[in-house]
Amino acid sequence: MNTNEQTTLPPGMPQLRVMPMPADANVHGDVFGGWIMSQVDIAGSLPAVRRANGRVATIAVNSFVFKQPVFVGDLLSFYSTVVKVGRTSITVNVEVYAERNRLQADVVKVTEATLTYVATGEDRKPRLLPALPQD
Repeated sequence: MNTNEQTTLPPGMPQLRVMPMPADANVHGDVFGGWIMSQVDIAGSLPAVRRANGRVATIAVNSFVFKQPVFVGDLLSFYSTVVKVGRTSITVNVEVYAERNRLQADVVKVTEATLTYVATGEDRKPRLLPALPQD
């Protein structure tokens, strides 16, 4: 883990921005990995829901890497990109950046993950993805 890796936020709007609170961390102020994972799942599901035009369910966490610790008070930005579309499934990459010491504008990449979602119907069973509109 390279704790000196400085970066900038990617261009465009993040899918999600959130600041972890003391209840999301241990007594030392380190945010729980499970809390971060749940936020990544939410951020990944947003473009999947748009592409599926409806309900999706998480079916796989293909990879998940914690690159830097996350602290109470960090402002987290979650960037999600659809990287693969199947008949019923959508795979999404999520990158998470933390803005620390906002007066000094320190930005570090803290997490990256790839998740797969499946489109589901009202019966919660897989359904085909709708065709994309033709230009």
